[in-house]
Amino acid sequence: MKQKLIMIALATMVLFSACKNKGNSALKDNPFVTEWDTPYGVPPFDKIKNEHYLPAFEEGIRQQLEEIDAICNNKEAPTFENTIEALEYSGALLYKVASVFFNMTSAVNSPELEEIATKISPLIAKHSDDISLNVKLFERIKTVYDQREGLNLDPVQLRLLEETYKSFVRGGANVPAEKQERFREINERLASLQLQFSNNVLKASNEFKLVVDDVKRLDGMPANAIAAALELGEKDPATKGKYVFTIQLPSWEPLLQYCHDRDLRKEMWDGLTGRCLSGPYDNSLIINEMVNLRLERAEIMGYKTHADFILEGNMAKTPEAVMNLLTQVWVPALKKSKQEVAEFEKMIKKEGHNFKVEPWDYRYYSEKVRKEKYDLDQGLVSQYFSLENVKNGIFEVSGRLFNITFEPNKELPLYHPDAEAFEVKENGEVIAILYMDYYPRESKRSGAWMTTFREQWYTQDGEKVIPIVSLVLNSAKPTADAPSLLTFDQTETFFHEFGHGLHGMLTDCKYRSLSGTNVARDFVELPSQIFEHWASEPEVLKMYAKHYQTGEVIPDELIQKLNAASNYGQGFINTELIASSLLDMKYHTITEPTQIELPQFERDYLASVGLIPEIIARHSSAYFNHIFGGSYDSQYYSYTWSAVLDNDAFEAFKENGIFDPTTAKLYKDNILKKGNTVPPMELYIAFRGKEPSIEPLLKNRGLK
Repeated sequence: MKQKLIMIALATMVLFSACKNKGNSALKDNPFVTEWDTPYGVPPFDKIKNEHYLPAFEEGIRQQLEEIDAICNNKEAPTFENTIEALEYSGALLYKVASVFFNMTSAVNSPELEEIATKISPLIAKHSDDISLNVKLFERIKTVYDQREGLNLDPVQLRLLEETYKSFVRGGANVPAEKQERFREINERLASLQLQFSNNVLKASNEFKLVVDDVKRLDGMPANAIAAALELGEKDPATKGKYVFTIQLPSWEPLLQYCHDRDLRKEMWDGLTGRCLSGPYDNSLIINEMVNLRLERAEIMGYKTHADFILEGNMAKTPEAVMNLLTQVWVPALKKSKQEVAEFEKMIKKEGHNFKVEPWDYRYYSEKVRKEKYDLDQGLVSQYFSLENVKNGIFEVSGRLFNITFEPNKELPLYHPDAEAFEVKENGEVIAILYMDYYPRESKRSGAWMTTFREQWYTQDGEKVIPIVSLVLNSAKPTADAPSLLTFDQTETFFHEFGHGLHGMLTDCKYRSLSGTNVARDFVELPSQIFEHWASEPEVLKMYAKHYQTGEVIPDELIQKLNAASNYGQGFINTELIASSLLDMKYHTITEPTQIELPQFERDYLASVGLIPEIIARHSSAYFNHIFGGSYDSQYYSYTWSAVLDNDAFEAFKENGIFDPTTAKLYKDNILKKGNTVPPMELYIAFRGKEPSIEPLLKNRGLK
């Protein structure tokens, strides 16, 4: 998953509370309320304790309350400086504590943090409403907005004014007074439900373990995957000497892809896809309530559906535009999927079997057909993609493109021993701090993401505040015999998240709320997805793909096989992705309250749009964290929308050279540095010279 972890308090500029300060005693020795004397002002993780969070949140809220009151009660006429900028620079402490806390709940969660989050999340939702529905504040903002033509603002100031005004309107500033109480209730309830959904997914994922007694049942699997399962089993006396598999990608994927034991594959599949549909972590009722509450809120604000409300601020603008794009990919992807299934059926018969392809067979037979057609052994491929080599390759590609370097700094405090810290330098000057956290653990949610502990901005005195960026992966842990070895898909995921990281590290914007990845959801995946293209370029593979034992550079023959097979399996990849995007749109384009019964609702809808039974949506509803536990609701299509942009954009590099300095500078200056200071399509045209075409996407995915 490839997404930026959005802080709930990202927009602390619009947080507010009447919360009373409980006194200074709770703040004594609290690291959040002091100036951090760490290098580059990174969080002092070694000093932060769980008991520090709640008092710091409360004090941050209290401080911002004073700042907001000062804006509202300013006797001077509203101006850009005393209203818009004052709001932008408010809430420093609240931003500081939230930026650490919500990253910790995703990367090193605990029952104590969950309890704090349960208290804080609805409180923050209330604060956001208190600001958005603050009549005096909105009157001042609207006054400045209505006078914008004569204020002689520079383009970035004007953009901040427009975005601030829009955020208040979309936050409910125009909600009729008689509906505001219900509007607040909905937002607070949704915040609680979202947190509960995400916690359920994490707990259900941690609870499932597939234990295998007999190693013969793992026949066909790579040796490193078997060794990793044995090491995991050794950690618990109850499974000592046994092989344990979990719902972490590096654990379950090799089993589904290589294990000959069909019953074992089904058992793994049932555990993977049956999460949160029953028992103590059942998310069914949460989904039903969230979908209906989102519809009710949209209607209160004057929109037909939740999707209409969400998409208004994106490049797509409307559900119709989203569905038009998805259909253009869905139709050829389904056709290709059916062709893939037909190939699997031939192989099944060739092996002397007589069964129908099921979802737990898809990856297994896809890999067998791939090996037969292209003589490509993914187990062999992964030996050239150790995590360390991939990381070094990413650093080298970034350096050649953007003239930056990455130097380890072992003096910086870490939030977990698995993490590493780097100074990011441009022309010898530190422009960002980068944390990277590589391996799965029970306290970390699944997937991969980029986030920030601090975004880039300039103080009111003009001093640049450098960003503190974090990339979080869930790659296979090293074993006693081998380092962390990545599949090529996992390699592309690493490149993907680093593309997000570059967006956050290279940004150069005056205002925090406009910097880095604070852009439209269907634009934010462009920097991540375009960076994936370098991973498979032969010139780049020669730079970093080296055998973990011998140091041998990946041979030309293997590169040719990788390229020949690059479009293989695109039916499955695109079908499962678009299926999730369509499912997201289905939930959020309902126009009247709906009683959702899972899993039947999902099955019936996906069957109605033609999804073949051999494939399910990439994220089934009950664990679809993007849209029910995160901030991708009505926006999961963004990966495909951005794919149109990234495939078209990479054509410029292919035309001019993948390391062409002129093209790289155009991309850096117009996409990576500008954040949300300019509308995204204008940024894209400034880089590319034209609007994007869908043709490169269809061609590169073998769907044309």
